Amino acid sequence: MSEPTMLSPHTTSASKALPRRLGLIFPPAGRGVPEEGLAMYGDRIEYLIETLGLETMTPDGYDAVIDRIGPAAKQLAERGAEAIVLMGTSLSFYRGEEFNRVLTNRLQEASRVACTTMSTAITDGLKAVGARKVVVATAYNETVNERVRAFLAEHGFTVLAVKGLGIEAVEDISSVTQPQLIEFGASVVSSAPQADALLISCGGLRTLEILAPLEARTKIPAVSSTPHALRAGARLVGLDGKVAGYGALLSR
Repeated sequence: MSEPTMLSPHTTSASKALPRRLGLIFPPAGRGVPEEGLAMYGDRIEYLIETLGLETMTPDGYDAVIDRIGPAAKQLAERGAEAIVLMGTSLSFYRGEEFNRVLTNRLQEASRVACTTMSTAITDGLKAVGARKVVVATAYNETVNERVRAFLAEHGFTVLAVKGLGIEAVEDISSVTQPQLIEFGASVVSSAPQADALLISCGGLRTLEILAPLEARTKIPAVSSTPHALRAGARLVGLDGKVAGYGALLSR
């Protein structure tokens, strides 16, 4: 008599892989499953969401929610998350790389699963496309722009220009349209033609669909917060992160 076939925890009897379970911690309250994540990975990933209640994209706003990160990570692990991404770029870069590492350690200690931050995802993305001299288009005010400039410099990038939309209130981010973002991103690149990559920084901006058009227009690779953080999360749960049609890095 033959031995019974053993199924992995992520395989059904019909040999169809079950979705991996990725935990996402979003700074603003009320944020649900990201549409970009559904577009990128479909039913291959189940997203588990916790939020922190961030109201303003300012250092004071970030300080007000920092202590909620560990409990949110613990909650996601208890709900079955296999890995966790702290979404919200400025929340993890605003005190520099050392604090970004502190946050990552805090996530991992609270959850006991693999964790990363959106800030780590964007720097990894820039390195993956071979960037050295970058320009940055953001949603932020000048104070936060200077924080992202310093953070990128810590990672060895020469930051040729940083321009922001001056948004502080989280609810105002949704008013930015994709055509506006394409024009804004292209204008930032044109301000420093020697740049070899564009970063679009802010997890609240919908950027997935504009990556390929921006790259076609500017002739340099574009990395942005949410799509490339989701790529990092997908890789943590065992997928390769590849998604065709959305820019150079995701297509690899």
